[in-house]
Amino acid sequence: MLKRKIRIAVVGGGLGGLAAARLLQKAGIEARVFEQAPSFQRLGAGIHISPNVMRVMQGMGIEKQLEAAGAHPDRWRSRDGLTGEVMFEMALGAHAVERFGASYLTVRRGDFHALMLESVKPETVHFGKRLVDLDDTGSSVHLSFDDGSAVEAEIVIGADGINSKIREKLLGPGRPTYTGDIAHRAMFATKDLKGFTIDEVSKWWSGDRHIVVYYVDRNKDEIYYVTGVPQTTWDPAQGWLPSSRDEMREAFAGWHPGIQALIDATREVTKWPLMDRDPLPLWSRGRLVLLGDACHPMKPHMAQGAGMAIEDAAMLVRCLQETGFDDYATAFNLYESNRSERASRVQRVSKNNTWLRYGEDPSWCFGYDVFKVPLVAPKASIEV
Repeated sequence: MLKRKIRIAVVGGGLGGLAAARLLQKAGIEARVFEQAPSFQRLGAGIHISPNVMRVMQGMGIEKQLEAAGAHPDRWRSRDGLTGEVMFEMALGAHAVERFGASYLTVRRGDFHALMLESVKPETVHFGKRLVDLDDTGSSVHLSFDDGSAVEAEIVIGADGINSKIREKLLGPGRPTYTGDIAHRAMFATKDLKGFTIDEVSKWWSGDRHIVVYYVDRNKDEIYYVTGVPQTTWDPAQGWLPSSRDEMREAFAGWHPGIQALIDATREVTKWPLMDRDPLPLWSRGRLVLLGDACHPMKPHMAQGAGMAIEDAAMLVRCLQETGFDDYATAFNLYESNRSERASRVQRVSKNNTWLRYGEDPSWCFGYDVFKVPLVAPKASIEV
């Protein structure tokens, strides 16, 4: 039983922040989301939703809507980038449901985000709210935004990404590190691809680079690809830049004709820096707590970055319900104790870029159920 009304402010309206808001509202808690962007943008990107993430969608009540929107690949294939030889194949489809308890989907990120937005109560998300300062007074947190507005909350969840203002408040200023790799991203109509039929989802590898290709809708009308390519330097002032088919041809010279066909079908392609941070010594202090890229940013090479943020959100709400929302300090400690090892493992495997290349058992990742996994005891508190 709550002793008083608890207000929770979620800073950041990405997938992790919206998952936290939805699950908090299902638990009967007032949750509002403050997003710095002026409106929801349908980015031209795709995303994998693996069974471990679909379990959270089940808990949020939007599994069926996602099932209707996304593509349902029957299998995953890893291929040699030069020859096209299948190096590893893994059954998905009905096999994934039977083995892991939920589907494996690929979908437009914008469609996924839109469903998440629709899942929260009206007026939950406040756009154009760039956080400039916050003050944890002990009894509440005062948040100030660049439009001059301010709000009070008992708990603040930092779901504000790799450049998190909440992380900065906890640990001081510090810039993320460029990893030396970029990602090209492109989406185009399937009908534009000539002379080649893609696998439903595949990753092509050779040397120091790769390209992941998949459908992003149930009818297979659109194809998305994302790469990992080394590039020595990147201007830290640039978030992303336009790329070109010529740049793609140079990056993948000598690769399989199917990859050349994908490049030929490309209309627009962008390139993005892959950034990283060192592991954090803490995920919370006082009434402030972090999730997702704010505390464990990772390369996208396992397709689990958003998944880890969504799992974080579900575990955080589970721990708050376990301890009671008034005992947030214990809940935060319990949350970090039950998320740090898994997030660190995914971070490490993603960095090494070995996931599913030659074959392995994915059960440790896909079989995880954030709602049912036994909770481990909290670790001792750390003051930094």
